[in-house]
Amino acid sequence: MRSTTIQPGIERKLKNHTSFGQTVRHSLTMAYRGLLKIRRTPEQLFDVTLQPIIFTLMFTYIFGGAISGDVASYLPIIIPGILVQTVITTSIVTGVQLREDMDKGVFDRFKSLPIARIAPLAGALLADTIRYTIATVLTFSMGYIMGFRPEGGLEHVALAALLVIFCSWAMSWIFAFFGVIARTASSVQGISMLVLFPLTFLSNTFVPVDTMPDWLQWFVNVNPVSHLVSAVRDLTNAGTIGWNFAISLIAACAIVAVFAPITVRAYMRRT
Repeated sequence: MRSTTIQPGIERKLKNHTSFGQTVRHSLTMAYRGLLKIRRTPEQLFDVTLQPIIFTLMFTYIFGGAISGDVASYLPIIIPGILVQTVITTSIVTGVQLREDMDKGVFDRFKSLPIARIAPLAGALLADTIRYTIATVLTFSMGYIMGFRPEGGLEHVALAALLVIFCSWAMSWIFAFFGVIARTASSVQGISMLVLFPLTFLSNTFVPVDTMPDWLQWFVNVNPVSHLVSAVRDLTNAGTIGWNFAISLIAACAIVAVFAPITVRAYMRRT
């Protein structure tokens, strides 16, 4: 009998037409691969384990007395701020690790597997939500040890955690785009920090907005990070869902709507 072979171009087209269910299953498999990488190299978790502890202790005792008079009064302000800053900063790792895997040829090997082409990218983004969850739990735990008692209740604390994790996942699409188009992992980190540094520090994360110059207050008030911090404070300290919560969700969905398609398009061109 005559053997039949599938040409590489046709094989790639068949892989591109995998069903939605298969794509989801392949993406979850790639996410599990990401978790195995973390288990085998636990030093990857240093940023999400040590940073929340160090930042919480450092900023609380540096600014607590000057801003609120004492540490206990400052905790309801700083804990939501540290949570947002830490988890959003962690999302930079998505782009850096993506660039490193592409440089090492990992994604070239994935192309030879019978999986959806988008699965490695989607799996990496899903796996990093575990990092955001760890950073969130540690920040709240550290705050509780220091005396932070959220008056909003456990259910609103959980909702605040989910909000921060979702917004950070949305931000990771931006850094994933940088990871795809940049040439080196170090350039991804440099570009990402250049974007994220002013957003996190020129906000209401550490100090009240009314203590800033008028020209700076304008930027802080429109900064999406400020709205996210305010939303977390409303949830944890008062148990309320207000306009800041809605703005944060809308901004996160807008980021995904814009950057997910262009990231996927750039990824498909590179792989």
